[in-house]
Amino acid sequence: MSIRSDPLDELTIPDGTTVEEHDLVTDGDVIVGGQSTVEFGVRGREVMAGERVEFGGHIEAEGDCRLDMWSEVAEDVLVGGDAYLGERARVGGQLKVAGNVDIGDDVDIDGGFEASGHIEIRNPMPTVVFLVIYLSQLLRIGEEEAAEQLASQLVDGDDDGPQPVVIPRGARVSDDAWHVSTPATVGADCRLHGNVRARSLSVGPETTVFGSLRAKDDVTVGEDVEIKGDVTTRGGDVRIGDGAHVWGDISAEDVELHEHAVVEGTIRVSGELTQIRDALGPDPAADPSDEPTETATTGDANGESDADTARDADADDEETVTVATVPDDHESREQLESELEGVIPMAGAQPEDDPGENGHGDGETATDAD
Repeated sequence: MSIRSDPLDELTIPDGTTVEEHDLVTDGDVIVGGQSTVEFGVRGREVMAGERVEFGGHIEAEGDCRLDMWSEVAEDVLVGGDAYLGERARVGGQLKVAGNVDIGDDVDIDGGFEASGHIEIRNPMPTVVFLVIYLSQLLRIGEEEAAEQLASQLVDGDDDGPQPVVIPRGARVSDDAWHVSTPATVGADCRLHGNVRARSLSVGPETTVFGSLRAKDDVTVGEDVEIKGDVTTRGGDVRIGDGAHVWGDISAEDVELHEHAVVEGTIRVSGELTQIRDALGPDPAADPSDEPTETATTGDANGESDADTARDADADDEETVTVATVPDDHESREQLESELEGVIPMAGAQPEDDPGENGHGDGETATDAD
């Protein structure tokens, strides 16, 4: 990651994140940008929050927990590692820390605190200020490579560990809505409550959102996703993947809808509505014992055969359409059908000596009927 980019410029919800009984639960870290509001509890590996962040529930961190200046937690803070509370931070419940505690001036802890390690009451430098000063010093002395490595470590963390939940600066997250002004990415196998509002949206496979999706730009819904609400974009496109189920309306400029997706509501487009179909596999091998049966191959002016047209017409069923042609040595259709046992007869076909009004033989008539 480049140090010139903002690590909190996107709402990121990693794979497997769930909201359980008003708690956000993840296997990785939770990083919350300054001046954000999280109206439920948070459980993760480590929890870091910028200044003026409000939590409406409790915090449970397996590792360290750092809350910058003027941050507030409505309930208990339970920390398995070390805890850092900036100046004028407030905890509405108890603070229990398995490691060391570093507390700034004018910190309020309504339920008292316990710590197994050292307790130091002073005015610790806010995390963001410290990082800015340190990176500035590295750049000033020409250590750009070291600065880049530090920025990557801070954002990416352990490459082998789970991806963190990242809530950008100024966001508001609750059971009713996830409201951010940045792009948003929801991982696979997540379970979220509330409407999601973002600049653009991408939802990973096998995720369930109990709410609607709304964005200014594009919205992408992955495979086997369930959206219990509408999918809307003001100026972008919507793409609905294979097996997705939208329990509401879709509104966009252009919509790409997979053939196996389900939309319970109305689709409104100002541009084009496109259906995405699965590619058909190869035709089954011909059985020598069924010599009288063959796939119709009468071509048209564009070089496309009737068999290709029949396969396209039944792409939803993912099967090849086979028709029968009448050999010259048979006098009647009844005689042919009695001999071609197990072969699908032609629907509305005519004998070969009667080409019909369009001048084509039986193969094209059968294709049109399908």
